[in-house]
Amino acid sequence: MTQPDPFDNASKQVNDACDVLGIDDEGIRNYLIMPNRFLRVKVPVKMDDGKIRVFTGFRCQHNNDRGPYKGGIRYFDPEGGVKYMEREVMALSSWMTWKCAVVDVPLGGGKGGIFVNPKKEKLSDGEMERLTRQFASKIAEVIGPQKDIPAPDVYTTGREMTQIMDTFTKMSGNNYSPGTITGKPIPVGGSLARNVATGLGNAYCIREAAKILNIDLNGAKVVLQGFGNASTFSGEYLEKMGAKCIAASDSKGSILVPDGFKVQDLIDYKQKEGSVVGYPGSKEISTEELLTTDCEILVPGALENQITADIAEKLKCKIIGEAANGPTLPEADPVLHKKGVFVIPDILANSGGVCISYLEWVQNNMGYYWTFDEVASKMEAKIVKGLKDMYELSKKHDIDNRRAAMVLAVERVLEAFNHKGIWP
Repeated sequence: MTQPDPFDNASKQVNDACDVLGIDDEGIRNYLIMPNRFLRVKVPVKMDDGKIRVFTGFRCQHNNDRGPYKGGIRYFDPEGGVKYMEREVMALSSWMTWKCAVVDVPLGGGKGGIFVNPKKEKLSDGEMERLTRQFASKIAEVIGPQKDIPAPDVYTTGREMTQIMDTFTKMSGNNYSPGTITGKPIPVGGSLARNVATGLGNAYCIREAAKILNIDLNGAKVVLQGFGNASTFSGEYLEKMGAKCIAASDSKGSILVPDGFKVQDLIDYKQKEGSVVGYPGSKEISTEELLTTDCEILVPGALENQITADIAEKLKCKIIGEAANGPTLPEADPVLHKKGVFVIPDILANSGGVCISYLEWVQNNMGYYWTFDEVASKMEAKIVKGLKDMYELSKKHDIDNRRAAMVLAVERVLEAFNHKGIWP
């Protein structure tokens, strides 16, 4: 593989937590690391030109000791091909288990996807729908509101989630089942605040970290790596808290705006021009220069494996809010801890999405829907408590925040496992 193995990364994090907790039993460690099930399916689709194309799809179900599996479905083609994506999906399903546990949401971990890049390949709406519904039919036997609840992820939206829900409903005897999927549009059972959830949750985490470090957010400089949903809403809400965004990046490149920019202005520019590169008053910089820009807050919101040990040595930020999944390599964590950088690990920093997914699922199941403020408030309470619990554990055991978050999550999963035991 050309990239570090993400599942090895996820497994190391579990083992590190077990070391802290004094769990020597290899059987327990393997139980916590290995997924319960990994489904690989072929997805044949008739394309617009009349030809049949066979795609490869996945659904990994990591752990359901605390509740139904929960996790996104991504359409992506990572470097390393199908085999790499298998490992990536396994890792992401594991992180979902710990993400749900660290914010005390009664769900487990799952993840899925199809090896395809619809943006790069410019799939038509018809091709996307046929692909999505065909994939849904292949995984229908393993998903459901009390079994496994998918959600949108990279290059999937509420539209694809609605199509999956509709396909599942029709395959289940037309039993309307909005709780099968989260991340749906409002008219078909979606939740208010879902579209901003990850970024808003990350901003809440950063706000609480700033309090711990006695950092005044008013005028605090923010760097946004990746200018997608999670990063932009992180930036917008930090902006509302008084912070100033000075750098950003997307797949086309990175920019620095020393005097700062309004996030909405950059969003408008990217929608018009197709990239953040070229924004008026900006200087184009490298990815490394972006990550190592002098700032108070760094938001890695791109893909995994961005912060290496070498990059970590050069960082000048005080807080890292990991909006992306797995942006920091294990080798970098000791470096960051030694430097005194307050890392808000991905399983907590980007847990706003799963918090509101859980609240959407609850609303679906009871047929009653809350206001935006009610949903945001319930999510905020979960995330703030999760960060405080993590920070207390980090001090108790004298460990970095990532290990503390994992210790917290593993403890909660083990507690459920010990109550349930093994049957048959």
